[in-house]
Amino acid sequence: MTRIQRRTFLQSAVMLSAAAAVRPAPVAAAAGALKKSLVIDMLPKQLSYLDRLKMAKDAGFDGVEGQTVEDPKIADEILNASVKSGLKIHSVMNMAHWRFPLSSGNPDDVNKSVAGMETSLRNAKLWGAETVLLVPAVVNPKTSYKDAYERSQKVIRERILPLAQELKIIVAVEEVWNKFLLSPMEFASYVDSFKSPWLRAYFDVGNVVLYGYPQDWIRTLGKRIVRVHVKDFLMDGRNSKYYWKNLGEGDVDWAEVRKAFEEIGYNGYITAEIEGGDAAYMKNLVARLERISAGESPVAK
Repeated sequence: MTRIQRRTFLQSAVMLSAAAAVRPAPVAAAAGALKKSLVIDMLPKQLSYLDRLKMAKDAGFDGVEGQTVEDPKIADEILNASVKSGLKIHSVMNMAHWRFPLSSGNPDDVNKSVAGMETSLRNAKLWGAETVLLVPAVVNPKTSYKDAYERSQKVIRERILPLAQELKIIVAVEEVWNKFLLSPMEFASYVDSFKSPWLRAYFDVGNVVLYGYPQDWIRTLGKRIVRVHVKDFLMDGRNSKYYWKNLGEGDVDWAEVRKAFEEIGYNGYITAEIEGGDAAYMKNLVARLERISAGESPVAK
């Protein structure tokens, strides 16, 4: 079997196992068990991709979020690891949007950012993922809020969504600490402005705790949410400090978060984006995610 034949075979296997739809899959009307996932770079980097995904599968994860891979050989290796381990790659985290924001006033930066998204979308197609995470804009001293909003809209609409629609991959924009999309109402309005089923919301539970309540954001965004990141956040008001924490060790009200997901009918992936660890750590993390899904505290009492 030639390399091209092998790649086609593996890609077909992933697509068949994922049963990828021609249209974006709607969020179910009733919430069931949430699917447990983690970001791929949480797994030990000294291991092969196959061993990494096997570790995650053995720990009890239902899926993994990949990251942009430019080298076709490595992309094929990850595809092979997904097929052999039986662990689905459900999403791809685009990696070019921070260094080269779509909202930049520098055309070269925008071109590099678009190229990164094109690679991410093609990675997703190869691996059988349904979504690509995108940080849509970055507000900074050189880019005003208004410019970030309008520039990112134009580039996404004209240069990214056509390929996303062609490949049948959803672009999932995320709220992060980029001084952009600072309220749930604005986030909802931004998503709605594209009037496209190929652009939806990637909601990060921990990212909003500093200035809002995750359950409020979830209810406002509703069925716009297609993927979710989970991490916890602890604020120390007395010392004006904050800390990223493991699930259940911060200020997130996980019972209310789960209730909000139930109300909007979300039963998709919740992807941990926290520090990585060994096999025992991964099994503990799976247990925390299962308790979140059950509406309980992530930390066993």
